[in-house]
Amino acid sequence: MRTLFLNPPSFEGFDGGASSRWPASREIESYWYPVWLCYPAGMLPDSKVVDAPPHKISIEQTVEMGKDFELLVLYTSTPGFHVDVKMAQMMKDVNPKLKVAFVGPPVTVEPDKTLRDTKAIDFVVRREFDYQIADYAKGKPLEELPGVSFRKNGHVINNPEGPAIENLDELPWVTKVYKRDLDITRYNVPFLLNPFVSLYTSRGCPALCTFCLWPQTHSGHRWRLRSSDDVANEARYALENFPQMKEIFFDDDTFNYRKERTIELCKKLQPLKFTWSCTSRVTTDYDTLKAMKEAGCRLLIVGYESGDPQILKNIKKGATVEMAQRFTANCKKLDLKVHGDFIIGLPGETRESIRKTIDFAKKLDNETIQVSIAHPYPGTEFYDYVVKNNLITIDSMTDETGHQLPNVVYPGLDRGELVEWVEKFYGEYFFRPRVIWRIVRKAVFNGDERRRLTKEAREYMALRSKRKRFVADHKAAKSAPVTVSSGD
Repeated sequence: MRTLFLNPPSFEGFDGGASSRWPASREIESYWYPVWLCYPAGMLPDSKVVDAPPHKISIEQTVEMGKDFELLVLYTSTPGFHVDVKMAQMMKDVNPKLKVAFVGPPVTVEPDKTLRDTKAIDFVVRREFDYQIADYAKGKPLEELPGVSFRKNGHVINNPEGPAIENLDELPWVTKVYKRDLDITRYNVPFLLNPFVSLYTSRGCPALCTFCLWPQTHSGHRWRLRSSDDVANEARYALENFPQMKEIFFDDDTFNYRKERTIELCKKLQPLKFTWSCTSRVTTDYDTLKAMKEAGCRLLIVGYESGDPQILKNIKKGATVEMAQRFTANCKKLDLKVHGDFIIGLPGETRESIRKTIDFAKKLDNETIQVSIAHPYPGTEFYDYVVKNNLITIDSMTDETGHQLPNVVYPGLDRGELVEWVEKFYGEYFFRPRVIWRIVRKAVFNGDERRRLTKEAREYMALRSKRKRFVADHKAAKSAPVTVSSGD
């Protein structure tokens, strides 16, 4: 079957889709590669990957494109699901023979509800879907595919899950699919060198963070590794085939989880003499960081989450404030840049804990930060916690363009205040003289950076203004007098 692998145009400019661990639009337009879709696409030579958001492909264009295919594989997200379903139905209307498969966390968590409510979807594949999709496209019946849910005789059939993929070296290289189907200049992440190419060296994450989506719904906690030779060979391929590329990003859940493996991989990467960045935990020691730096590592994405020790315990982070401080100091010694991720609204959050986190982030003083609103995605332990404690609201988790809005309320912290704290966090962090100089210095000496930073500043200030309106409207609604009817 000729197969279309689709990261859909869920919202205008939505960048929270097929390879986003945090499905929501960013403050600054950012696009990650649809890596998960590219693995099975590499098994089907006549397939095509369409990553609609970065390539500015509209819903209408996508529907028209669907006429040429027999199977649609759509990676959906919680905020974009309702739009994705409508589009799938539109594609079936113009191509009635099209079979539609949805993949991704929302359908993994609720396959029965998905299939009962949505006739446009023929089947879903829960968790990893590489071999199931390839086998179905080659003619294997749904009944024989592990982890597949489908309708039969008016009932939903949930096939037993198969084992996780252990031999990752047998999977195709996603970079070959990028070269076939994607334009790498369309992918931008503010803290990475652009253009960049991203790929995985492992799957799964042994960490137990309660809010984290993929290990709990998609890739699992079992940590599975590609061989260091296979990773180095794909990196070499990327260097040879994308001469305009400035950086490779290793987008594992946690790239350097185990010291011995990281050092072994660094020994294979070092002779290639290229710049790369990766994810990291604050538990990584100095020797490992030093080996990474010597092998060409430039920047680490690090989930600090909170500066409050109790909240770190509440979310089972497996790390402490002291570890974070030591790790950050080691990165500075080695001149490794850090992009720090923080979250507002995790279990136990108060005004005092938020203030502690902001002060902690300023003390760490990393190159850049991202501040997210805690979202309890279905399938996570965090979701179960807020439902059990009656903290989840019926409010949407995003606005009309996919940007985050709170849908968890804690005593004394309403929606408006949580959004206001996010803006305070960004304002206090970035509007410090040392940080302003850090940004301006890049723009002064590099024309490309100047143009990019100007665009990013416009996007951020527009969202900042939008958030301030949301906060003001929320405060006005709270203070408005309530008219009480006396009844009949």
